[in-house]
Amino acid sequence: MNSADIQKKDSQYIANTYKRFPVSLVEGKGATAYDAEGREYVDFTSGIGVNALGYADTGWTKAVADQAGRLQHVSNLYSTMPDVEVAEKLCEYTGFSKVFFGNSGAEANEGALKIARKYGIEKHGEKCNTVITLKNSFHGRTITTLSATGQDVFHQFFFPFTEGFKFVEAGNIDELHDAIDDTVCGIMLELIQGEGGVVPVDQAFVTEVARICEEKDLVFVVDEIQTGISRTGTFLCYEQFGVEPDVVSLAKGLGGGLPIGAVMMNQKTEDVLGFGQHGSTFGGNPVSCAGAKYVLDQVMKPEFLEEVNKKAAYMKEKLEAIPQIEFTTGLGLMMGAELQNGLVAGEVAGKCAQEGLLVLTAKTRLRFLPPLTITYDEIDRGMEILERVLKG
Repeated sequence: MNSADIQKKDSQYIANTYKRFPVSLVEGKGATAYDAEGREYVDFTSGIGVNALGYADTGWTKAVADQAGRLQHVSNLYSTMPDVEVAEKLCEYTGFSKVFFGNSGAEANEGALKIARKYGIEKHGEKCNTVITLKNSFHGRTITTLSATGQDVFHQFFFPFTEGFKFVEAGNIDELHDAIDDTVCGIMLELIQGEGGVVPVDQAFVTEVARICEEKDLVFVVDEIQTGISRTGTFLCYEQFGVEPDVVSLAKGLGGGLPIGAVMMNQKTEDVLGFGQHGSTFGGNPVSCAGAKYVLDQVMKPEFLEEVNKKAAYMKEKLEAIPQIEFTTGLGLMMGAELQNGLVAGEVAGKCAQEGLLVLTAKTRLRFLPPLTITYDEIDRGMEILERVLKG
């Protein structure tokens, strides 16, 4: 099928829940993808932060294929080597105690919320079940993670939404203190609000959240779905804020392209969930975990992280040299670019796709989540297209 055929069948048979660009990808290598006609696209999106090692990384492909040829799935009534290896690697590197595996970021956040609520109820009574999250946040598309998301635009159509959430403005310490009462069991936040515009949260605010959680015995949850797996220049973003969460949720880049989510728990929270209180049929899938292990073997290397930070500085300098970009936000290879008045992010992204560059948007900004292995040549080629589009 050519691209037009693919898009026609897409429209005919797939639920219309995505506003797709008229691009149909069939293969890729590194940060470069190709459509059915062989047209080239420089990819600054990595599948919204998923393809951490780019398309078709040779080592990752072999690890996944080898595992698929041995054992593609097994019930969680039994143990397997791949998920044990990934769990051990995560715990040994980060200092967390236990890991639960699911299939997505929303699932990971659901698990984190269940931990916070059960901890609060067991430690402080049945009324202690409210979680504070941030305005402008995004935590997923299940009913409960939509309820935890601090954007009114997502609180439509699917009533009744899950109760038990309070929202405070990121950076507003007074509002945070006012929200704390004896019903609050935890505080959950993204350190960079990705869908909210690639907006980093203020250091003083994060420090105060951590202090309050320790003082009042609340569960401190950090959503690292988009910021984790070396995306922001450290393996986990919270390392740059000098705090120690009780629970961290992971997904996206962890699997390198296969579905996987993870909830990491420290000593405070590791035993909160007991037998039968949480589960996932496909969680810890051996093939996904084989891919995840290979990803972790790469992105945890100091020299890999050093390269991420070098490429991030190079890309930031290139972006800020474009006159039509007012300023950039973010950390590492998670970047936002505010455009001059008159330029609409969605329209720019569409024109970029037409010219052979794939970019994302977040509110009024362009958003960039390139593969962590992107080359300087691919950065240059993408920037040339972006600059040409912005010049009109």
